[in-house]
Amino acid sequence: MTRQQTSSSSQSVAQSLLRPLQPARNRTDEVVERIATEIRNGRLTPGQQLPTEAKLMNAMNVSRTVVREAVAALKAEGLVVTRQGLGAFVAADASRTAFRIAADWGDGHQAIAEILRVMELRLAVEVEAAALAAGHASAPHVAEIKAALKAIDAAIAAGESAVQEDFAFHFAIADATLNPYFPEFLAFLGRHVIPRQVIRAAQGTRDEQLDYLAAIQKDHVRIFDAIRDRDAGGARNAMRSHLSKSIARYRRLADEPKSG
Repeated sequence: MTRQQTSSSSQSVAQSLLRPLQPARNRTDEVVERIATEIRNGRLTPGQQLPTEAKLMNAMNVSRTVVREAVAALKAEGLVVTRQGLGAFVAADASRTAFRIAADWGDGHQAIAEILRVMELRLAVEVEAAALAAGHASAPHVAEIKAALKAIDAAIAAGESAVQEDFAFHFAIADATLNPYFPEFLAFLGRHVIPRQVIRAAQGTRDEQLDYLAAIQKDHVRIFDAIRDRDAGGARNAMRSHLSKSIARYRRLADEPKSG
């Protein structure tokens, strides 16, 4: 790249990047979004140094803390690297951004659409996880899954939604695969694993909710029984049936007319 091209590129970055932020919902998120956009559309290129902290602070009218939090978030996404004493630079492989799922889906039909995508992803992973757990689970693993099952019963009896207990059940199965990537995957999905905590439309009346919880607990028992009995095929089928029912339920919700 010639000196003239470098100067032109720097001016372009200065015009698009170094301008005041509009009033915003979250200053750190907006700084992250702006810098990430410059990287993704090629105006900030691999290896190029970001403007200094002071320059970003002054240009965007944000605090040093906001800039540092934004750089940390960009590092976590694999978009930038930092070099002690030198500053932050666009990562060489910035085009290979980290996989992530949006944190806030809101409610209503958009949330249902996102839930369905995650449920389909879970179906592809957890069905085989159940089969692997049936083949590999030690006695302590089986005891952990059973304890999670009992915790769901206790939560339902106490009139609770059993969201955390439900997650613990699925996590215990993932852990029993003896493959650390399975529990790490569920930990990454986090709150999205149990969709009824994400969208209120799925809850229905109190009686409907209790009936639903009782039904999924029967599914859980079938999954547990197969894993305990080392029946890989049975565990695979029970998990597929369990998750497929949830997918069908959310598809029905998605087909309902939007409320005006």
